[in-house]
Amino acid sequence: METIIRRCAGLDVHKASVVACVRLIDENGELQSFTQSFGTAAHDLLLLGDWLSSYAVTIVGMEATGVYWKPVYTLLETDFECWLLNAQHLQNVPGRKTDVADAVWIAQLVAHGLVRPSFVPPREIRELREVTRYRKSLIQERSREAQRLHKVLEDSGIKLSSVATDILGVSGRAMLGALIAGTHDPDGPACVRATTSQPANTSRGRPARVRSGCVPDWSKRQKPRPGHHVLKRNTPYVELGADYFENRRAPDAYRTRLVHQLERLGFDVAITPRAA
Repeated sequence: METIIRRCAGLDVHKASVVACVRLIDENGELQSFTQSFGTAAHDLLLLGDWLSSYAVTIVGMEATGVYWKPVYTLLETDFECWLLNAQHLQNVPGRKTDVADAVWIAQLVAHGLVRPSFVPPREIRELREVTRYRKSLIQERSREAQRLHKVLEDSGIKLSSVATDILGVSGRAMLGALIAGTHDPDGPACVRATTSQPANTSRGRPARVRSGCVPDWSKRQKPRPGHHVLKRNTPYVELGADYFENRRAPDAYRTRLVHQLERLGFDVAITPRAA
């Protein structure tokens, strides 16, 4: 079989060792092969690079084995043309399998041009990928912690998510701090509210505030109350009935509700019958 690459090397990379095989054709056209094992520490990989340079190797082929190939590839790519080879393209013939045989087999395939290197981005792109992937993992971990916190609160009967959109927002963290401090009274002086730096409610000109109102008093063996309005009024939960929404749409109830809303805004409302 024709030899395409006259000076190449094959590396069988493992967790703690690298077996290197140099395959070259000398000036007389004779095939020579040299094999040696190295460690995977930084100084061992530098010795590997010097050993390959002593034979004037031009191309180094290695199998993509987990993540063990990365430090080897990084240290050798500055001095050699490194080929990262797909493991499925390196299937050896059946029989005795050893690390030396694998390194010789890889060098032989590279020398005859029977394998194609996989795409490996430049060093800058690889470093950027590491940073972005680590950032993504941190965001996912933060989301998982928020879900765990929500589950713990729900299991404890604390309906914090019912009164705060984001339990890790400004108001949510303030409520959690009050819970840790032992605050249980939604209308007391230690009631958890949004900080004074929160923007005002532009629709009514009043500062937005959120009450905790979601902590059951387990010492009195009270059942958890599902609604903030129930806690605020300090009344037990009552079923509204199947016709609740039909009654709300009734003309008299709708008129009364509008009058109460206007009175809360500071208007004096008087209803007079319409002239015939």
